[in-house]
Amino acid sequence: MSLLELNDATIKFGGLTAVNSVSFALKKGDLFGLIGPNGAGKTTCFNIITGVYKPTSGEILFEDRPITGTPPNKIAKLGIARTFQNIRLFKSLSVLENVVVGGFLRHHTGLFSALAYLPPAIAETNRLKEEAMELLRVVDLEHVANVRSADLSYGMQRRLEIARAMATQPKLLLLDEPAAGMNPMEKEELNRMVRKIRDEHNMTVLLIEHDMRFVMSLCERIVVLDHGEEIAQGPPAEIRNDPKVIAAYLGEAV
Repeated sequence: MSLLELNDATIKFGGLTAVNSVSFALKKGDLFGLIGPNGAGKTTCFNIITGVYKPTSGEILFEDRPITGTPPNKIAKLGIARTFQNIRLFKSLSVLENVVVGGFLRHHTGLFSALAYLPPAIAETNRLKEEAMELLRVVDLEHVANVRSADLSYGMQRRLEIARAMATQPKLLLLDEPAAGMNPMEKEELNRMVRKIRDEHNMTVLLIEHDMRFVMSLCERIVVLDHGEEIAQGPPAEIRNDPKVIAAYLGEAV
């Protein structure tokens, strides 16, 4: 059974076709890459998967359940979380508080209990803080847990956004250019971290990334888009040598 399927997903904005009949499937445990030149439709695919946009035609399935056009908040509760190309943290909150906010998606206490700070709400908040600290250890940010997120380096903010997405306990984690702005050492650590997230936290990962060496060393399967259309799909060894991919995006074999 596929965890996620896109079947002929198409979205048009007026006369512009941003994504045209794109189809691919992810199985549980996949490390899957979505690549292509600027304007290829990669982030638009993320947006239709997460309910930001409703496809003009086609179908999206999650665990064999149709989710086409489902609102983003319901998509998140089903088990799909994402990061963004442009970092979207709560800049005035601490690193720990940002991750706790992600965990509140799973908050079970009622509004009155939370506002009155009754024992059930206190206990759940403490539990969320403990879980958040564990996630900060995963992304190597536990030492800055009480630092304001706006004061972190760019690479640290990227890792924090991943931890916050993980706090929703997703089955599928979508990473939009997670290595952007990172130096080579940070990218190597990110590579190890994403593998650890997949292997130890049972999350399937779909990522967009422009750094081809990073993608080729991390992802086990890759889909390539160009002008909104799929031009190739397969393992890295096939993708790096595909003439259509080289012509459209890579320019030369990686």
